[in-house]
Amino acid sequence: MRNLGARLREVRIRSGLTVRELAHRANISPSFVSQIENGKSRPSVATLYTFSRLMRVSVDDLFDVEADDALRDPPPGAGRATADRPADTGAGADAARDPASIWRTSEYANRVSIVHPAHRSRLPMSAGVLWERLAATPECEVNFMQISYAPGASSTDTGEMSSHAGYEYGYVLQGSLEVTIGGERFTLHGGESLGFDSSIPHSFRNPGSQPMRGVWFVHGAG
Repeated sequence: MRNLGARLREVRIRSGLTVRELAHRANISPSFVSQIENGKSRPSVATLYTFSRLMRVSVDDLFDVEADDALRDPPPGAGRATADRPADTGAGADAARDPASIWRTSEYANRVSIVHPAHRSRLPMSAGVLWERLAATPECEVNFMQISYAPGASSTDTGEMSSHAGYEYGYVLQGSLEVTIGGERFTLHGGESLGFDSSIPHSFRNPGSQPMRGVWFVHGAG
């Protein structure tokens, strides 16, 4: 998250957008965009999705993940085909705009991907929310990850909900997760799971006093 503000500014300028233009299209205030770029505020997960869609980049392009991953060595015994490192391929017009492809396809991944816990690619989202990639294969529009929510943490800071093409499947390992999908709200506890059409607006929140941890599989359209 420490590099998000600088990266957002860099990508915004490269996209030819002013602070005011990006704010208008994202339906937020220009001052909030400036606060994010200056490292004074953190955007919600939904706002990050909006930024990536408007600037036609993947969400991990808004984080300097290559710089962090370049400092990591594969765990002992791991070869190029198993190291979980984002490919340095750029984003382009068809870059990821949803959780199914939030990480770019890995050039190091082949038909088998083994990832040591200490070498997972990690994306801190809104305050208290962490996504960790569990496997890296060349398959597009698919994401397999562990999600963690600190007590009280939410996928949205403003009440807005996310939606994107495809389906999501989740399994709660520990803690509890309040899930809002459309007009329905329910709470999952350890050992419980769900699947849903992610084109329906949705949001997540940890209503408990203990950290929530779960395994998530997101499949985009196609």
